[in-house]
Amino acid sequence: MACCGANLLRSTRLLPKQFTAFVGVRTIRVWLKRDSGQYWPSIYHTVSSPCSCMSYHHDSRRIFIGQDNGAIVEFLLSEDFNKMNHVKTYPAHQNRVSDMVFSLESEWVVSTGHDKSVSWMCTQSGSMLGRHYFGSWASCLQYDNDTQHAFVGDHSGQITLLKLERQTYSTVTTLKGHEGSIGALWWDPVQRLLFSGASDHSIIMWDIGGRKGRTLLLQGHHERVQAVRYLQLTRQLVSCSADGGVTVWNMDTPREEAPQWLDSDSCQKCEQPFFWNVKQMWDSKTIGLRQHHCRKCGKAVCGKCSSKRTTYPVMGFEFQVRVCDTCYDTVKDEDRTALATFHEGKHSIAFMDMDPSRGLMVTCGSDCVIKIWDMTQVVGCSIATGFSPR
Repeated sequence: MACCGANLLRSTRLLPKQFTAFVGVRTIRVWLKRDSGQYWPSIYHTVSSPCSCMSYHHDSRRIFIGQDNGAIVEFLLSEDFNKMNHVKTYPAHQNRVSDMVFSLESEWVVSTGHDKSVSWMCTQSGSMLGRHYFGSWASCLQYDNDTQHAFVGDHSGQITLLKLERQTYSTVTTLKGHEGSIGALWWDPVQRLLFSGASDHSIIMWDIGGRKGRTLLLQGHHERVQAVRYLQLTRQLVSCSADGGVTVWNMDTPREEAPQWLDSDSCQKCEQPFFWNVKQMWDSKTIGLRQHHCRKCGKAVCGKCSSKRTTYPVMGFEFQVRVCDTCYDTVKDEDRTALATFHEGKHSIAFMDMDPSRGLMVTCGSDCVIKIWDMTQVVGCSIATGFSPR
């Protein structure tokens, strides 16, 4: 399904029997699935400023549209999805709205923006309840309805956990683990797990609910991760990247945490000095070596002592990574069995949404194309067997 012209497709959301999509720079369209099986536009609506993101609430049929001018516009869809009525406009930010979540329980709309802030507004009165500023522009957001905790990812690679209240808030903690800007967040309130994808091509699973802050690193993309969804029933994680890669991770298996990288002035295997260790180089009359790290044990090693590469999926390394020679000898063939499957979306995926109950996924990208995927083979088993476009 393609859009006309050179306008950028911004966001999509699946609806019960059809899906809503941002198509073009300043337009919103609802596409209905006809009896023929084809999708046709039902509503075409133009707004005052380019659309940047969207939040749709299935039960109340309310759509919230973030715009480049910082405003959020609320619409109400009719029961037959053939009419869209404007409800109100919220002055949420001073710059582009990057992400938002609507909470029916709180009657709040929580949003992040390029003005380096997160704001929460009352949908009943339309008034601003609170705002918090960051050192870098906020890029994505997740919200827990029960606890009123907001998870905000920013361009610096940090994730801030805030406890929101009416007229006030408190900072709970800051999660640091990515080496690039946060591109996607997904919160699972059942297991209390947070998944984050970033421009460093990696995904981190943060165990917010307990187990002493356990984190799992997942590396299975060659480009920045821009969308993640966790399927709680099948214990699978679906992630999409800018190069069109779609990875399905089997999370229903024991995994190991990646070790922290150790610091040392010399190789922790052969004890040869690294190039900044001037004293040992002078004493031993040797040239310093470049430092590397074993991905399995975390030790600082030289190139000679880490000449091998291997996959190690149980630690999240689906591609070959550097390990020291000692760790390489401990990795068995069965340890290299993949715990993820890889698929090609065939366009640069910027946004993704899923309906696990129907086994559908919708993706859209900078090529102005919307694709709907049949995910039944994925949802129905513990490890994906592949996609077929519908």
